[in-house]
Amino acid sequence: MNKKVFSLLVENNAGVLSRISGLFSRRGYSIESITAGVTADEKISRITIVASGEDEVLDQIEKQLAKLVDVCDIRELKPESSVYRELALIKVKAGASEREGVISLANVFRANIIDVSAEGLVIEMTGNQDKIAAFINLLSGYEILEIARTGIAGLRRGTEDIVYPKVD
Repeated sequence: MNKKVFSLLVENNAGVLSRISGLFSRRGYSIESITAGVTADEKISRITIVASGEDEVLDQIEKQLAKLVDVCDIRELKPESSVYRELALIKVKAGASEREGVISLANVFRANIIDVSAEGLVIEMTGNQDKIAAFINLLSGYEILEIARTGIAGLRRGTEDIVYPKVD
């Protein structure tokens, strides 16, 4: 199985995310992650989709997405020419005796402690998926209570080939 990251610029209309996820559902395509947010133009949203499958299936996904009415532009974000980031919030059980070890580990990974209670910590971390996976793996010596991950958000590197869709 291969993986592709697609960046879509879509008209910011009601139901656009539902239509996109419906396409995946109807065709039996696999979504590993999907993120969405408004761009500098509030009429346009950027949706980043990570999909997995055979090359033929991934090519078909791109063609089917391009046919949707609300899709203004679709690009594959190739790893060598793009920047990917993900946000993870990780709640770790850590009493007073364990807290310093968790904080030290978070500092090594440049993660932020965003909440502290008597029983645990909430850690905020951004980075690529490998960095987050490595951090979570190193936390295996502690009790991880909850994890929330956003999925990949990405942009192409550089300032060339930027699309400015016009929406009336």
